[in-house]
Amino acid sequence: MSEKVLMKGNEAIAEAAVMAGCRHYFGYPITPQTEIAAYMSKRMPQVDGVFLQAESEIAAINMVIGVSAAGKRAMTSSSSPGISLKSEGFSYLAGCDLPAFIVNVQRGGPGLGGIQPSQSDYWQATRASGHGDFRKIVLAPASVQEMVSLTFKGFDLADKYRMTVLLLSDGTIGQMMEPVSLEMGDVTKYDKPWAVTGTKGARKPNIVNSLFLLPEVLEQTNIERYERYKSIEKTEVMYEEYMMDDAELCVVAFGIAARVSKNAIKAAREKGIKAGMIRPITLWPFPKDALADAAHRVKAFVSAELSMGQMIDDVELAIRCKRPVILCSRAGGMIPTPENVLAALDEAGKIGG
Repeated sequence: MSEKVLMKGNEAIAEAAVMAGCRHYFGYPITPQTEIAAYMSKRMPQVDGVFLQAESEIAAINMVIGVSAAGKRAMTSSSSPGISLKSEGFSYLAGCDLPAFIVNVQRGGPGLGGIQPSQSDYWQATRASGHGDFRKIVLAPASVQEMVSLTFKGFDLADKYRMTVLLLSDGTIGQMMEPVSLEMGDVTKYDKPWAVTGTKGARKPNIVNSLFLLPEVLEQTNIERYERYKSIEKTEVMYEEYMMDDAELCVVAFGIAARVSKNAIKAAREKGIKAGMIRPITLWPFPKDALADAAHRVKAFVSAELSMGQMIDDVELAIRCKRPVILCSRAGGMIPTPENVLAALDEAGKIGG
């Protein structure tokens, strides 16, 4: 058994990044993720790394682009409005096929909104995070321990597929403290023959570029990129099934909403309601096959979210509308209670029955 330490979620992300070999952090303070930057400001000098508080979120993401082009692991973090400012950089990272690890500790919106936890950046994370045809791998932790493990895995996925990995958390998990194990094993070393590291006269210069003036070349580049995305959808989907063996109703929830939903499912079982849950850990690629399979066995679904209803679209798409889907949501920084989810399960049972 590895020794566990008590850590806040945001600080656990930062320490896991250091363990994963990140030696370049560029950020800008914004609640509720500021502890990540504060922690990195202390840790980077201790490991001969670079910490820089950029003049803006836009500057920070472009610094990540520069370090990544040189073949080094780099990260930035922010909260919802700051992530919006970084969106142009996400598109450039994709256009250059560069790896990057980004953290969004969500707050309520739109606009400045509030500093309380939210999941209302789901569409931004999985859909419109920048212009052009591209995807990001999106990881959704539901505990401080998963903050650690998914950070470690996120850096590896970014290097493996040469793309951006976004850790999509929320203010609750970012601020909570839980015991975590920091033993993560060996860091995967990926060869990066494409990196701009200087030729020393031994090879042709590498060029990192997202500009393709010939339309047929840009089209083919996008097609090849999407072939890579198809392989990711086959091999990198992660999800948790909870009490689904005999479930007649299925809750779909991620992050803090999933933790709340587990308590609701236990209460439902005590009332004789056979409820279970599928928790997406990768929001992209979304666990479509798992939900499609569940649609053959359950009567109805409940999408539990900290938003006005964003993930529910993906739930309905995954099951091809074969079963009713009930939305259980709170917004603006409010968190659904187990009672809210239980009431939605009661409603789902009546509609699905």
